[in-house]
Amino acid sequence: MTATATKQPTATARSQAAAGPDRSAGRRRSSTIIVTALLVVVALYFLIPVYWVFVASTKSTADLFSTNGFWFAPTFSLWDNIGRVVSYDNGIFGRWFLNSAIYAGVGALLATYFAAAGGYALAKYEFRGRNLVFGTILGGVLVPGTATALPLFLLFSQLGLANTYWSVLLPSLVSPFGLFLCRIYAQATVDTSLIEAARIDGAGELRIFHTIGLKVLTPALVTVFLFQLVGIWNNFFLPLVMLSDSELYPITLGLNNWLSQVDRLPEFYELTTGGVLLSIIPLSIAMVVLQRFWRGGLTEGAVK
Repeated sequence: MTATATKQPTATARSQAAAGPDRSAGRRRSSTIIVTALLVVVALYFLIPVYWVFVASTKSTADLFSTNGFWFAPTFSLWDNIGRVVSYDNGIFGRWFLNSAIYAGVGALLATYFAAAGGYALAKYEFRGRNLVFGTILGGVLVPGTATALPLFLLFSQLGLANTYWSVLLPSLVSPFGLFLCRIYAQATVDTSLIEAARIDGAGELRIFHTIGLKVLTPALVTVFLFQLVGIWNNFFLPLVMLSDSELYPITLGLNNWLSQVDRLPEFYELTTGGVLLSIIPLSIAMVVLQRFWRGGLTEGAVK
């Protein structure tokens, strides 16, 4: 009897060990259903507009208003619409696309580098007024971009930089949130003893930052880069204030220009929906390619 009772828990323990760790603790079926339902609602909230844009870009102007908005029309006009988008007005959409790539790509890359340098310095160097500098920068997070657009326009007008690439690119190089994130991340992950060891080996401060600091900060840098990339790519108000030459427009401003003409020329509906579909492709690719670094940044330090 005793031997049987002893063997039974042993067999049960072996089966549990084979099945893996028990992750059901603290879980209830009702809470799982509620959480899953909320996640589904959130996913639909973000995916339905993308689905509508894709469906709308496959229709002609007549089908866009005569068929169900969430289902395809009998005539599939996606390739015709895209052809019109890229060829209209001597390929002006390609110019807008290139402008957005310059504004978002260069701006996000440099903004990430400057945020990393500033955050690393505030986290690892002791100097007078460090907390005041950090508090001032942190206050910049609370200031919306629309509040600074008009003062920036007046400043750039006096400098002769309004209606140029610099008027959109230079403000994009500043990321208070990115600097805040890099400072917090550098404090938690960049080991001071590692920096001191590099100094003992004769490495300069810039070399330490570029060889050690940037490597350790990679997950945070990817997060900052993605935020800046999406923010600059979707930025509308700043280019609207700064630019008057359509050759300098980003995609957001160019598509709005097309949309403003639909009352006079209904075929601009096809151009606008097709252009919107093309405009979201780069952001989707960036998110898919860089998300593994983002996940790594979110879980960094969770398990030691």
